[in-house]
Amino acid sequence: MEAIKLINAVITVLFFLCYAYQFAYLPVPFLRKQRLHSKIRMHRYAVLISARNEAAVIGNLIASIRAQTYDASLVEIFVVADNCTDQTAQIAREAGAHVLERFDLQHIGKGYALEYLLNRIDRKRFDGFFVFDADNVLDEHYIEEMNKTFSDGYPIVTSYRNSKNYGDNWISAGYALWFLRESRFLNDARMRLGTSCAVSGTGFLFSREVIEETDGWKFFLLTEDIEFTVHHVCAGKKIGYCGTAALYDEQPVTFRQSWRQRLRWARGYLQVFRKYGAKLLRGMFHGSFGCFDMGMCIMPAAVLSIAGLITNLVALALSIASGQALATVLFSALEILANSYLTLFVIGGIATVSEWRRIYTTPWKKICYAFTFPLFMLTYIPISLTALFTKGLTWKPIEHRRAMALEQIRRSA
Repeated sequence: MEAIKLINAVITVLFFLCYAYQFAYLPVPFLRKQRLHSKIRMHRYAVLISARNEAAVIGNLIASIRAQTYDASLVEIFVVADNCTDQTAQIAREAGAHVLERFDLQHIGKGYALEYLLNRIDRKRFDGFFVFDADNVLDEHYIEEMNKTFSDGYPIVTSYRNSKNYGDNWISAGYALWFLRESRFLNDARMRLGTSCAVSGTGFLFSREVIEETDGWKFFLLTEDIEFTVHHVCAGKKIGYCGTAALYDEQPVTFRQSWRQRLRWARGYLQVFRKYGAKLLRGMFHGSFGCFDMGMCIMPAAVLSIAGLITNLVALALSIASGQALATVLFSALEILANSYLTLFVIGGIATVSEWRRIYTTPWKKICYAFTFPLFMLTYIPISLTALFTKGLTWKPIEHRRAMALEQIRRSA
């Protein structure tokens, strides 16, 4: 069984080589100052919201947009009620949004809804376009802060992603802590170092020029946000990040919902790599650190994790069949799991301490969920393995019920 130990050691070394640079990101937000903004211009924005049966939450999002400190005359809200069977459209209209209703069960997903919306508004009237999910709630200074970074010349800007329901359970906390870590120790570090950031699902802004280059929204894979990011990084664009613009979204609370959503994400990563892998590799060889960074984010972790899982399962089966070296195989597998748990605990612990004041739940839950965070992340291994053999996945909505205004979110601490 020395061969198993060797294979596990090689996988560990490859993990380190692929992701050591992300550990180097950790001190950057504390050691490197943010760049000062250039001259701030007032831009006209369209807010794009794709909503499918979101009657319970869309009112709070629109209210938070209308409560912004940014000049309200420069902001228009557009909602596409996408195959809705509830009162989403009516509630959005009554809240003051322009509403378009779309009924198309052949082309399902956020990408198609955004395409529909962008093809039906006068894009020339706006300098930039925000994209939000219906369950989001914005900090009152969100657009004002994003406008500062947009004025610096970034064609795409993403923001700080927080959670409405961090304290619900270990699943919602697992999501939330990962997004906090992504905001603070990936995108913030990238921004301070002058490399490209990455869009994460919701809460981002792009210029009119960006969408005119592609003649509308053309990103329809299962993870349209990652596809959008990788497409523009490969094209040489630098995505900016605004850490002072915070939004809050609702995370799943059941493992069934979480499995289904993350299975779609895992399959979507494979789709993006299949479509853009060659371009990312060319960019890496031409010296693009952004291409290297995006490449590492969408592929190696899943491949190496699956390789380690399969190797140890095969070794375990052979050991049981032969009746030899079973203890050695189990010890090797447990050693990998223990090292993975400790690494993820350190990552989650640093994010918890760093963002302590911005995590809206009780101190006890903040501490407790730092310990369950590695367990949440380790469930990605069977999910990634399943994604390899699952075909025909389609986008399915996650039910949102947490109708919370900004002050209610803040009081939850």
